[in-house]
Amino acid sequence: MAVEKKDLDWGSLDFGYRKTDVSYVSNWKDGAWDEGGLTADHSLNLSECAGIFHYCQACFEGLKAYTTEDGRIVCFRPDLNAQRMYESAERLEMPPFPVDRFVDAVKQVVAANAAWVPPFGSGATLYVRPLMIATGDVIGVAPADEYQFRILVTPVGPYFKGGLKPIKLRISEYDRAAPHGTGNIKAGLNYAMSLKPTMDAHRAGFAENLYLDSQSRTYVEETGGANVLFVTKDGTLVVPQSHTDSILPSITRRSLVQVAEDLGITVVQRPVEWAEVKSGAFVECGLCGTAAVISPVGEIHEDETVVSFPAGHDEIGPVMKKLRETLTGIQDGAVEDKHNWVFEIC
Repeated sequence: MAVEKKDLDWGSLDFGYRKTDVSYVSNWKDGAWDEGGLTADHSLNLSECAGIFHYCQACFEGLKAYTTEDGRIVCFRPDLNAQRMYESAERLEMPPFPVDRFVDAVKQVVAANAAWVPPFGSGATLYVRPLMIATGDVIGVAPADEYQFRILVTPVGPYFKGGLKPIKLRISEYDRAAPHGTGNIKAGLNYAMSLKPTMDAHRAGFAENLYLDSQSRTYVEETGGANVLFVTKDGTLVVPQSHTDSILPSITRRSLVQVAEDLGITVVQRPVEWAEVKSGAFVECGLCGTAAVISPVGEIHEDETVVSFPAGHDEIGPVMKKLRETLTGIQDGAVEDKHNWVFEIC
């Protein structure tokens, strides 16, 4: 059944928050999650002693809802977001929200906000942000005894303002995550520590920072909010791996690897030294994640050294372009979904 969309200039949306009709909320108390449900209240009323404020027990996820060409509303692989959030919660000693309930909650809240899902072809999407925080009082260093799981949704435009224009990165003097720390989960604390380096990068004219491993500052890890991909001169897709388990397992990255293999592109997943990147071994570079899907990278700067990617310096390179077009095509229904990744909402 067709839903009348909100009267918005969909093509001009930025990547910002706009209140929609309802959110989803469930609370954990006395050792169990309540039944949860939709709410029109977009605010939280918390004690000053809530654990989130003192010991940063918080994790979150990000996925999108799309309108397909035939008018359906769908999400992309929400079960993987559910599983990753489950693992993030376990690492932070929080009660994991059940995977099946997570997927059902996504379906409920997106369906209830169907009028806010941008129309097909607008370039905009409905961003879905599940989050979990410690709400119970805690003053000593310990897990809280109460938690809240929420899902908010908001219509958004492109993450990077330039769209598919190649962006510039710089090597950060800061570290993103400790070896064997929390770099492989989606914890709020990881992003808090990246805010100053990110703003410093913006003030210096860069879109983002590229972080090296904090153990040796030898290997490429990721940026503040996305995984990194490289393409060699012979067209091989190289996906950096972390030997200290410090890279977030991106759902978009995993999907792009499968898409590349389906397209007959050779894929190699391995640690990548920054020295190899500086040597000119790669002709394309891109950032991948839910928000941007793929953002092409034209240059990476390290002090006075500038590494350029010739096949993707002025516009998105051929391999990154093909990967992006194929994955977004699967997401919006224009390309066959061979792996049953698309989850129908309504």
